[in-house]
Amino acid sequence: MPKVSVNEHHIMSDLNQTLENLNGDESPCRDNSPILYPSIYKEAPFSDDSDAVLEREGCDYETKITIKVAKSGKAPRRVRVYADGIYDLFHQGHARQLMQAKNIFPNVYLIVGVCNDELTHSKKGRTVMTDSERYDAVRHCRYVDEVVRDAPWELDEEYLLKHKIDFVAHDDIPYSSDDADDVYAMIKSKGMFVATQRTEGVSTSDIVARIVRDYDMYVRRNLARGYSAKELNVSFLNEKKFRLQNKFDDLKDKGKRVMENIEEKRVDIISKWEEKSRDFIDAFLLLFGREGRLSTIWNESKGRLMQALSPPASPKRACSPNGSSSSCSDEDHASPPPTKSGRYEIPQVKSVLYLSDDYSDDDDINSHSK
Repeated sequence: MPKVSVNEHHIMSDLNQTLENLNGDESPCRDNSPILYPSIYKEAPFSDDSDAVLEREGCDYETKITIKVAKSGKAPRRVRVYADGIYDLFHQGHARQLMQAKNIFPNVYLIVGVCNDELTHSKKGRTVMTDSERYDAVRHCRYVDEVVRDAPWELDEEYLLKHKIDFVAHDDIPYSSDDADDVYAMIKSKGMFVATQRTEGVSTSDIVARIVRDYDMYVRRNLARGYSAKELNVSFLNEKKFRLQNKFDDLKDKGKRVMENIEEKRVDIISKWEEKSRDFIDAFLLLFGREGRLSTIWNESKGRLMQALSPPASPKRACSPNGSSSSCSDEDHASPPPTKSGRYEIPQVKSVLYLSDDYSDDDDINSHSK
């Protein structure tokens, strides 16, 4: 379990003593007072800060701690473990490595060394963050108890003694330099090396590769946020190209929003049209349906029209007074009128010869014809 520094221990003792004086010796605060961990309420101190100096001076480095004793949890003091690195673009891989170093033994005081820009650029290349930014990122990690600025690339006996380092924690991959195949060879030979595991799938190089891959996107984003082309180290032509692409993207976004609004209005119009169409269909059926008003009106009008065009038959003549049906039927079925006789025809008389005093040329003609 991590402990507070010497100065903080004095402050906590004074606070508990004050509570005892106020509440008596049997105050519940005496046994149940919370343990204050510095990493919870403030950042880790630098190695030259007063808290770190007090912690280092209070350490009995003459008492050596072996790995076996450290693992057993029976060490007479806090085990001082050292981890170093560049810690550029501080990410979860760095944090997990420091978490392993913090928990590799019980009661660990974790010291983290961070190399400065000059040394890092000469050994490894340019960094994204400056050394002051990297120092500050590491000291805000919850597992870190102390940060050493301007850490060396290789450790020596003087550096180990100065910071009273018991063990060095790092992943077990050999790191070569100009003078040695493995910068931790001396530490491993002294039995002071403890290995941690790397987090696969994430590293500073991977993050930089993503930035390079999506360079255009990040440049366009920062130009839109107000950065100048000079700050982004972008040429004049590239700046105009990126700004034009941003304009096109803005137009696409606006067009998309317009289409979304149109779609919403279209859905609203369709729903309203469906409601109106139902009303229209009901009204249409009420008017033009089989039992609708228009059909009723048409049937009534048709009856009146047919009655007007086809008047009723003439009234029948009255039958004979005796009321015989034969007489009525005879009249109903009267024979057509007789044909007219010719003007010069003489009706034939079978038995009676009528004599007439009248004489005409017709009679003379008839006599001659005989």
